[in-house]
Amino acid sequence: MLCVNVVFAMADFRAAMKFCFLLGKSGTETLEMLKTAYKDDAMGKTQVFEWFSRFKNGEMSIDDKPRSGRPSTARTHENVEKIREIIKEDRRRTIEEIVELSGVTSLSVRQFLTKNGMTPVPHPPYSPNLAPCDFFLFPRMKRDVKGKRFADVAEVKEKTTEALSSISKDEFRQCFEKWNKRLDKCISVSGEYFEGD
Repeated sequence: MLCVNVVFAMADFRAAMKFCFLLGKSGTETLEMLKTAYKDDAMGKTQVFEWFSRFKNGEMSIDDKPRSGRPSTARTHENVEKIREIIKEDRRRTIEEIVELSGVTSLSVRQFLTKNGMTPVPHPPYSPNLAPCDFFLFPRMKRDVKGKRFADVAEVKEKTTEALSSISKDEFRQCFEKWNKRLDKCISVSGEYFEGD
């Protein structure tokens, strides 16, 4: 299970793509690997395939090509000030909230925070192995109601309430002991992936 959140720059994505290319991976395989590693921050399909096309044509530099035309608007003074004011109003805002309020990309907000010495408080990605509802409560309730048909929503509520009420204090105690062991394991491996309890 993974318990860390990291900020990545475009150069990281490009280096990862070049590495995959040199290993003989396809653009599609690379895209899936990037999505697995970087989640919502991964590059899109079009970008991955554009870079793979460059690599196939012998262009092995991972630097951007010079572009003509209108400059990028992400780093304008206006956007920087907008982000600064949003953070000033409430320093506990999430990156997603800042993106929504400012209209700037997630990557630009992360770069702004990093450049200005602001470290986002890391929040582990959702992990069902660390969520008692996922590893205990929902499977336990499913056991009691699985395969049954209900006449209406009221009956579903009634049977769900019965299933919840049937869980003993001892089962809850065992759940929380197991949860503590899982959390200790996550801490002992510094948030790195591991399998099993």
